[in-house]
Amino acid sequence: MKIAFVGKGGSGKTTLSSLFIRHLAAAHVPVVAVDADINQHLGPALGLDEEAAAALPALGAHLPEIKEYLRGANPRIASAETMIKTTPPGEGSRLLRVTEDNPVYAACARPVALDGGEARLMVTGPFSESDLGVACYHSKVGAVELFLNHLVDGREEYVVVDMTAGSDSFASGMFTRFDMTFLVAEPTRKGVAVYRQYKEYARDFGVALHVVGNKVQGPDDVDFLRSHVGDDLLVTVGHSDWVRAMEKGRPPRFGELEEPNRAALRAMRDAADASYERRDWGRYTRQMVHFHLKNAESWGNARTGADLASQVDPGFVLGERFTLTG
Repeated sequence: MKIAFVGKGGSGKTTLSSLFIRHLAAAHVPVVAVDADINQHLGPALGLDEEAAAALPALGAHLPEIKEYLRGANPRIASAETMIKTTPPGEGSRLLRVTEDNPVYAACARPVALDGGEARLMVTGPFSESDLGVACYHSKVGAVELFLNHLVDGREEYVVVDMTAGSDSFASGMFTRFDMTFLVAEPTRKGVAVYRQYKEYARDFGVALHVVGNKVQGPDDVDFLRSHVGDDLLVTVGHSDWVRAMEKGRPPRFGELEEPNRAALRAMRDAADASYERRDWGRYTRQMVHFHLKNAESWGNARTGADLASQVDPGFVLGERFTLTG
């Protein structure tokens, strides 16, 4: 299942996403971790030193090869150059699976050992000095959107994406690509303002959303969050000596994480697992097509010189039948 972590800058979403990834890896289930934030901090939060984190291959740097692989023998996609970030799969496209080996993982994913478990880590790459003033960061996450659009994931398989901060996630249709979205919110007016904005934007798209209250110091903080987000508040997380040690680069064994915070991670996994039961591949595919047509009309056709609406395969619905035959 596909899980997103969102929230305002500084809310702790990267810390929470890294804890959730560690929790899954410790359970020895397959997990792919993706850093899609403009600030690339997920690698260090998973224990990589600065040199190892800087050496991670950027998805955006391999976008041409990713497109060429994914288009496969799809007759509706004339070339990799005519693929844009929203191009949906169709008959003949190559699909991706969480546990397989493929050229995309070979080029862009690196294994990270986590307390006896392991996660595959992929990163969009940093926003470099050469990009300043001339590039939008959302162009860099195009590879992530293509990855999600072509991914067939199943039960007990997890893809966890640390998204860019605030409401920037809505600059593309990627916010609809997830079975569960965890919004990390501090008990402050700014923290709940991001929640209200996200809730409003996501309302018409059936986005499953839970709030994880972070930096909660007592019952008054819990009451504040509950009064603003209601039943969307799933769990709260307070001070953690384990997290403080991790942020200093000296994390203890993950099994020593405080029990209240471990319980919060268990509740989050339970909520994510329950979302799998409500998965609707038909709606997922329709939303994919919806945003592709919007992007094609607004800029894609002009940029590629092609009618990108013709890339839509009207009889194709992504689904688990492809896990064995795709």
